[in-house]
Amino acid sequence: MQSIPVDTSRLGVLRCAVGPEPKIADFESKEVKKDRDGNTIYTVAVTVRQDGRRVSVIEIAVPGEPKGVAEGSEVRVTGMEAFAWAMGDRHGISFRAAAITPIPAPTSSASAGKGGGA
Repeated sequence: MQSIPVDTSRLGVLRCAVGPEPKIADFESKEVKKDRDGNTIYTVAVTVRQDGRRVSVIEIAVPGEPKGVAEGSEVRVTGMEAFAWAMGDRHGISFRAAAITPIPAPTSSASAGKGGGA
C-alpha cells in the first residue's frame, strides 16, 4: 500500500469531532490494534473546513493516546499520510498521522484590561 503525504497546512481549520478511541482490530474478541512497537492505535475524528467549502469529517489513526485532545478543540496533525484501500467491491481512503496535538485557545488580552471601574 502506497502512502501519500498530506499537507495539513492547506486543510484549513482542523477540529476534533470525536475524541480519541482505541482502534479495534477484532470486533469479536474486542482486541485493540497495536503498531509494530506495541503502542495502541487510536482513532480521532477530525473536521476539516477550508474557506468557502463544506465541512468534512475524517478519521485519523495515530499511535498512542493523544493527550489533551477533546471534542470541539482545534488540533494540529503532524506527519499525516493517506492510503487508498480496496477490499472486494469496497474501497476508500484511510488516514494516519505521527501525532495529533491540541492547539491552545487564544487568551483574550483585550478583555483583561477593560475593568470599566472608576
